Amino acid sequence: MAKRYRYAFTKKKEAAKGKLSSFLAVVSLLLFGTAVLISFCLDETYGFIVGGVCLFAMLLSIYGFIMGLSSFSEENRAHRTSILGSIANGVVMVGWLGFFLMGV
Repeated sequence: MAKRYRYAFTKKKEAAKGKLSSFLAVVSLLLFGTAVLISFCLDETYGFIVGGVCLFAMLLSIYGFIMGLSSFSEENRAHRTSILGSIANGVVMVGWLGFFLMGV
């Protein structure tokens, strides 16, 4: 009779810093939407609030990118959220940098 191979797939937990990185990407995008809404509703009267929100969102995306990259060092963990968070924060970070350099 033929030999049967038995495979066991263990479920690995996601990296904690990867979850944090993905969460920070979502928060940064929500803050972008908030800044656009505030800017539209207040008709440019409180520009310092919009600037502060945008600066904070950019700093969150930078921190999320760093956390996403550092989460790859966690052993015996799945790294799907690490990959997702790193890429999302990188794109958001470049977008924020582009906005600030354009002066929008």
